[in-house]
Amino acid sequence: MKSEPIIALPDFNAMNDDEFRAEVRAFLEKHYPQRLRNILRRARWSDVKDWYLTLSGHGWLAPNWPREHGGMGLDAGKMMILLEEQERHGVARVPDHGIVQVGPIIMKYGTDEQKKYYLPKILAGQHIWAQGYSEPNAGSDLASLRTEAVPDGADFIVNGQKIWTTLAHDATHIYLLVRTDKQAKKQAGISFLLVDAKAPGITIRPIRNLAGHEEFCEVFFENVRVPQANLVGGLNQGWTVAKALLSFERVNIGSPRRPQYALQRLEQLARAKGLFDDPGFVDKFTVLRLDIADLASLYTRYAEVVKRGEELGQEVSMLKIWAMEAWQRLTELLLETAQEYGCVPGGLAIDGVEVDVLSPFYYARAGTIYGGSSEIQRNILAKYVLKLPS
Repeated sequence: MKSEPIIALPDFNAMNDDEFRAEVRAFLEKHYPQRLRNILRRARWSDVKDWYLTLSGHGWLAPNWPREHGGMGLDAGKMMILLEEQERHGVARVPDHGIVQVGPIIMKYGTDEQKKYYLPKILAGQHIWAQGYSEPNAGSDLASLRTEAVPDGADFIVNGQKIWTTLAHDATHIYLLVRTDKQAKKQAGISFLLVDAKAPGITIRPIRNLAGHEEFCEVFFENVRVPQANLVGGLNQGWTVAKALLSFERVNIGSPRRPQYALQRLEQLARAKGLFDDPGFVDKFTVLRLDIADLASLYTRYAEVVKRGEELGQEVSMLKIWAMEAWQRLTELLLETAQEYGCVPGGLAIDGVEVDVLSPFYYARAGTIYGGSSEIQRNILAKYVLKLPS
């Protein structure tokens, strides 16, 4: 089932790159709220609701979605330009789990009824999604999850706990991996459910992070009734769906967006301090800049695979490793460049540049853990790509 196009958009892919870049730049300068430029924390729904709806109203909310489902249908090269211009303008990330994760999954595995019901509500900002994957004892070893769903008439009864659920306190809906067959091998007995976050029996508790922000939550499910019609991909087929979503997630996490932002802030601070006259600093900066250029090239390759609707191979793990470890190295050099201000939290004016050097460093620490740790990603590459013995 394909949705009708919501807004008649120009064929962005037919534009040359300079034309498209000018189009994006003009759009951001006209519509993006000045107060949200270079925001120093993960934006909450209350911060960016108006911006989300502005993007929705102009048909710019889902650049990775096909045009027939209300997206921009951008090719990989145009996606890179969009990301670059968003970073240049200091655009905050909107709550996008519905756009970059569950939306594509519903397009691929959902029923016609699910596509017709959920996709327009994501675009309209009526449904804001959170990801219910990790559990206290099932993070990188996700298949060990213990949250279970037991059939009861037309419903499932869900009991269990999820943790590190990003912005769950802003979400209207949560997509869950649940165990539906306790006797099967752990990957074989898992299903994928779409859950109303306001359903009776759900408790959401924010977790304050090291930077003092409540970005993550723990979520408890106590006898929560979920219609069996909300099952995606079939009973006990959730691991197949989960792997596809994790591939989408790794492409999203592997985007050059975060390291490009850190590189931009590092360059601004270094120029203000005159460090581009220091050959030692220039060497470090150039290595990192080239790392990000290589990352952008690799990201473009995988983004094009996703756009064609093809399966991503296990080698996509390389993208996540590269992006997160480059991000960490950048934030470490940002701290070093700030010198005595590197231990001061919050926004600072350093040599005439407004910058927060400590929060990006804190956020980057978790980058090699969430979405599958670097160790797990390297094991995947070793086993499935390089075919090394276990």
